[in-house]
Amino acid sequence: METLINNLQTEVASLQERKKILSHIISLLDLTTLEGTDNDERIKALCTKALSFGDHNLPLPAAVCVYPPFVKLAKQLLSGSGVHVASVAGAFPSGQLPLHLRVNECRYVVEQGADEVDMVISRGVFLAGNHQALVDEVAAMKEACGNVHLKVILETGELVTAEKIRIASELAISGGADFIKTSTGKVQPAATPEAMAEMLHVISTHFKNTGVRIGIKPAGGISTPDQALLYYLLVKNICGEDWLNNHLFRIGASRLADGILAEVTGKE
Repeated sequence: METLINNLQTEVASLQERKKILSHIISLLDLTTLEGTDNDERIKALCTKALSFGDHNLPLPAAVCVYPPFVKLAKQLLSGSGVHVASVAGAFPSGQLPLHLRVNECRYVVEQGADEVDMVISRGVFLAGNHQALVDEVAAMKEACGNVHLKVILETGELVTAEKIRIASELAISGGADFIKTSTGKVQPAATPEAMAEMLHVISTHFKNTGVRIGIKPAGGISTPDQALLYYLLVKNICGEDWLNNHLFRIGASRLADGILAEVTGKE
């Protein structure tokens, strides 16, 4: 694993068609604001930013990701653009609420028009060894989602070991996750190449065994084009080129988009 990551980091430094790949990565972004200070004006600014990539003849991001109260506003602002609205749900970022209340929050954001839901698992329950509870909570949230895609956040920084990351990935997929996601961005470490690689191997194995493709989303602390390119190459090397689209690969970020835009357009 370490050798692969080191080799890919070297590849990033001399990558051919770097700007072309970065332009494509824009289409994989979930532009995100998940702060206690979020308000209507901040959501308007986020949606304006999402749409502004078209002004540079670049693809639009895959989605914006917001808190539940802002789903309806974001849907209105992005109507007709093709940019999805994702919402966190299920007691983000801790997951510390009774399951029926978490499910109700999921139903609420779906009713508000969310195209995608990002939930977080109950890490305390999982780390205590209650694996079936993780499967059950994901299944309950997926049922509440209906046809809306469910991304399941593992919070890999709290799972610590590669084995626990692997098991949590497998359980989330068993529960019905459409995507598995590294982190909330509220815990350190957030996304790491090592955690991402473990999750990708689970996804690859699941596809080989079942023919079913599960998506992947690294998020948290990804702020530079080089970091984004490393995650892109990890996906390409472990899961293959079929995953290099926004139906199966997203990158959650807030600052990253500015760095990519500056490099691709040549404007700081």
